[in-house]
Amino acid sequence: MAVKRFTVLDLIDMDLKEHNALNLRCIGGRKGLSRVIDIPDLNRPGLALSGFYDSFAYQRIQIFGRGEVAYLRKLASEHKTDTIQKMFEYPIPCCIFTHSLLPDSGFFEIAEKAQCPILQTDLPSSEFSSRLLRVLSTIFAPQKSMHGVLVEVYGIGVLILGDSGVGKSEAALELIERGHRLVADDVVDIRCVNGNILMGSGANKIIGHHMEIRGLGIINITHLFGVGAIRDKKQIQLVVELEEWNPEKMYDRLGTTDLTIDILGVKVPKLEIPVKPGRNIPIIIETAAMNERLKKMGYYSAKEFNQNILKWIESDSARSVYYGQDDFI
Repeated sequence: MAVKRFTVLDLIDMDLKEHNALNLRCIGGRKGLSRVIDIPDLNRPGLALSGFYDSFAYQRIQIFGRGEVAYLRKLASEHKTDTIQKMFEYPIPCCIFTHSLLPDSGFFEIAEKAQCPILQTDLPSSEFSSRLLRVLSTIFAPQKSMHGVLVEVYGIGVLILGDSGVGKSEAALELIERGHRLVADDVVDIRCVNGNILMGSGANKIIGHHMEIRGLGIINITHLFGVGAIRDKKQIQLVVELEEWNPEKMYDRLGTTDLTIDILGVKVPKLEIPVKPGRNIPIIIETAAMNERLKKMGYYSAKEFNQNILKWIESDSARSVYYGQDDFI
């Protein structure tokens, strides 16, 4: 799936907090803030500044740390600006100076003429690079939207799917009342991070923690149950599909069949739960979440039960053969 257009200005305006904060501010080249960032990677332009431009990764964000700034000062003292001018002939997305460092006035002039944004952060180069790569990997991650409800149950992210009116929101509401947390209702945005982690969140931050309950209307989960009943995003670790009870369908009664669903190329464990009057769906989902936690710890209840049955059958058969011998007649 194509990634939306992401510009340097979008990077500066991102509302990032705590360990994800980039602390970026623009110190030059404001006319180029609309430049698009196409590649979620970084480059240290040391070789380019020395005049070696073979395989120059100009499509990436250029990071200037203490080493690059020291070399820029050396070039300025020697009045050598040809390599800098050549660097800005490439369509660089932006240049970022770490450690609150500043380039010389000559660098600013060349960047302004090329309309290339110059940004600054107070973070060290290594810390800033790791944060920026983490942020970019999330932004450029493959994504899709699914109609369902995402809740956190005993630490497991459970995506509840099903046809409209089957009772997804009602089941989620009961789970919230029992102390679990809502991530998103109705539309869930899913991103595949690092190639194997599915992160789900609400499609809209403003209405993400509201729920539509037929016969009741729109309710605000935060106001009704408090901020402890919500969270902004959660890894999807289990998919529960609710469906109307079909008497002609054979449902798994032992749990030995491991169903999965493919979401953005990642296989996620899936359960099909039939809905009919008298079935307590929230308790079933709670139990499924706890059972999934046991599986991640290496304990499979259904497989252990199956092995115990086989052992019992084998021992009983052996006992029948033993007592059926002629020596005991």
